[in-house]
Amino acid sequence: MATSLETVPTVAVSRRTRPFPPWLAVITDAAAWFATLLVLTVSRYLLADESSDVVWGHALENVSLVSLLAIALMITGGTLTGLYRRRYVVGSLDEARMLSFVAFGVWLLLTVVVLATLAIPRSVVLAIFPMALLLMGGVRLVFRRLIENRMGPGISAVPVLLYGAGELGHSVVRQMTVDPLSEFKPVGFIDDDPSKRGFVLNGLRVLGPGTDLAPIVEATGTEGIVICLNRVDSSFLRAVHDETDALGIRMLVFPSINEALTQKRTTSSLRDVSVDDLVGRHPAEIDLSSVAGYLSGKRVLVTGAGGSIGSELCRQIHKFGPSELYMLDRDESGLHSTQISIVGHGLLDTDDMILADIRDRDSLVAIFRDRRPDVVFHAAALKHLPMLEQYPHEAWKTNVLGTLNVLHAALDINVERFVNISTDKAADPTSVLGHSKRMAERLTAWAARQDNGSYVSVRFGNVLGSRGSMIPTFQAQIERGGPVTVTHPDVTRYFMTIPEACELVVQAGAIGQDGQVMILDMGEPVRILDVAQRMIEMSGKEVEVIFTGLRTGEKLHEDLFSTNEHVGTRVHPRISHARVPSADPEFICYELFDGARPQHV
Repeated sequence: MATSLETVPTVAVSRRTRPFPPWLAVITDAAAWFATLLVLTVSRYLLADESSDVVWGHALENVSLVSLLAIALMITGGTLTGLYRRRYVVGSLDEARMLSFVAFGVWLLLTVVVLATLAIPRSVVLAIFPMALLLMGGVRLVFRRLIENRMGPGISAVPVLLYGAGELGHSVVRQMTVDPLSEFKPVGFIDDDPSKRGFVLNGLRVLGPGTDLAPIVEATGTEGIVICLNRVDSSFLRAVHDETDALGIRMLVFPSINEALTQKRTTSSLRDVSVDDLVGRHPAEIDLSSVAGYLSGKRVLVTGAGGSIGSELCRQIHKFGPSELYMLDRDESGLHSTQISIVGHGLLDTDDMILADIRDRDSLVAIFRDRRPDVVFHAAALKHLPMLEQYPHEAWKTNVLGTLNVLHAALDINVERFVNISTDKAADPTSVLGHSKRMAERLTAWAARQDNGSYVSVRFGNVLGSRGSMIPTFQAQIERGGPVTVTHPDVTRYFMTIPEACELVVQAGAIGQDGQVMILDMGEPVRILDVAQRMIEMSGKEVEVIFTGLRTGEKLHEDLFSTNEHVGTRVHPRISHARVPSADPEFICYELFDGARPQHV
């Protein structure tokens, strides 16, 4: 049955950002100046024991005149600066700065008048400014407090602890305490910084460090913990999640800093922790100036732009304002999705969308000569290891010859910078995928010797959320009721989220030197069985795990570096670099690809 709109309950929401009503502001400020002048003048005469009726009458008359002047100046200044025109949030720093500025101006003019006329004692004028400002500001703060006391979470809100008493924690507690629709009610802070013990933030104390979580939860009756740290690693989240899980309380997180760049983080952004958070969070430190220096105002081309890595690269590069961003792929549906995510439509009718196959050398050369990119990110590749073990020629055609075609097209127009996206499987390769990507790295090093531009490769491990990756596969298996298939009980892999990996790829392109392979710090390797068991536990289902055995070409543990690679001193805390031997296209080892020697390249 339809519900009448008249019967739907509504919640009256007071606005924390409401300005001080102009009429109340004028009355408050006028009263503050008059009271300040009156109290200080009367005090001056009482201290000097000058209490005759003539003196008092003359003093009160002068105080009235000076007060009228002060009030007139304050109203004029407040109106001209917007202080009385609803421009500022009551009690905010913005309002406090403007109030101080106007009051100081009024005080300067009053000082000139008093020194010239001696209408009131000169000693009085020195104390007028701080006392009047204190009164005007104090009334505004009281007004704001009265408003906020009428707001706040309802009785059904879940009591939570905030982990982190920094800027994000301050912002979160402010939002929670003034939002009557908030699902959460903060009861205190946890912070591992010993200097913050007992620190009070917006009326809530820091109750202790994370090691005291269990007794703090028992003492406060909290039902959840909100992670309020801007840059937090997945290993930290796993440790906290294990403890909250044991205590039977919820753990909530904000999107990673990379996701948050596109939108402001608010309490509505809070969500329960996911497997991606527990496995793939690796905070990146980006030197924006160096990145902007080689992308802003440049023509940038991304191959494989319809894929998981390529599309995210396009989104991140777009933020740095290239003059043109060319997106190339043979998958028209992938290009359609990428264009929608960047410009909001998928018309596919602009020059920046390029439908082409990197296997077609002549087509690539023509495209490069027409678009003339300054910077190229080469992300197009075949990536599924078992599939390429069955069809090694396909790996050869795309990952090796395709890369060589892109390199030839880049060399033909003398691009300024070329970044080849590689994989950890290229370090001491044992699979067709690994050998093909290792060859792509060596060909990129060869190209670096042929041109004045900068040619580098970037190597990293598994990314979460890409098509066909482990997490979506496990999720689908759990939803079906199992079993969840794991190759080996001890197999480990490196993981990073796609945005975080791409952010470091862009940074690596800025700092990489000719012919180097840049290796991203992926944190500690994660045991796949642990991930599967955690996902099953979080689902609340009873699902079996079975072991299928390592597939042909798979390693038990991946490496980010080859045994014979000399790793240089880090230029960036999250990026290492090494030299790879170049490979002349005339002498590539074809036998690794099913023993067949393709045509001369």
